[in-house]
Amino acid sequence: MKTVTAAILVIGDEVLSGRTQDANTQVLAKALGAVGVQMCESRAIADDEDTIIAALNEMRGRFDYVFTSGGIGPTHDDITAEAVGKAFGVPVTIRDDARALLEAHYGDQINEGRLRMARIPDGASLIPNPVSIAPGFRIGNVFVMAGVPKIFAVMLDAAVPALDNGARIEEVSFACPHGEGVLSAPLSAVAEKHPAVSIGSYPRMKVGGGFEVTIVARSADAAALAAAEADLRAMLAAL
Repeated sequence: MKTVTAAILVIGDEVLSGRTQDANTQVLAKALGAVGVQMCESRAIADDEDTIIAALNEMRGRFDYVFTSGGIGPTHDDITAEAVGKAFGVPVTIRDDARALLEAHYGDQINEGRLRMARIPDGASLIPNPVSIAPGFRIGNVFVMAGVPKIFAVMLDAAVPALDNGARIEEVSFACPHGEGVLSAPLSAVAEKHPAVSIGSYPRMKVGGGFEVTIVARSADAAALAAAEADLRAMLAAL
């Protein structure tokens, strides 16, 4: 089965300033992994039109899918829709179907600001949003999603079934009482022997001092993963 790749572009000054913590990258990575799409890159950028256009055009040429997070709300700094339109070279207008959703939801509370959330690039399809109604959209291989984690998650539920599935990544993990200084040479030898398997070591502090490590091996090739697992177990037993 083919490898299918994806990336996320997190858009927002509030993320880069530290005022808001990005939670959407982890949610996306888990959802994509479940359908065999490999998350290859996560990038956070400012609310700057030129920066968004350049990053989006570069990423959509490298990956099968790109997901954006943030910047499609009702305020002046929500500029993602316009930037995406310019990246694709198409106009962005208040679309009738998106307008109808918002008018039905807000009734006589609809206003100019809320109608900004109906701005959709020509040729895009809507991504439903049952939480706050304002839709995301897909254009080409780009999925434009809200930054609010709860809304991002429900949009993702609608987007994932449209993806081409790839080879699913499986993983095994091992708890190791030794630090990475002890593991370095033998772990490097196992990793070199199994190039089809991604092998990583992840340290954390132990209560009372010192480190312990979790070793994780991941691959879409079940046989290669099994062989690497056997060598990792043998390596740990020999330490």
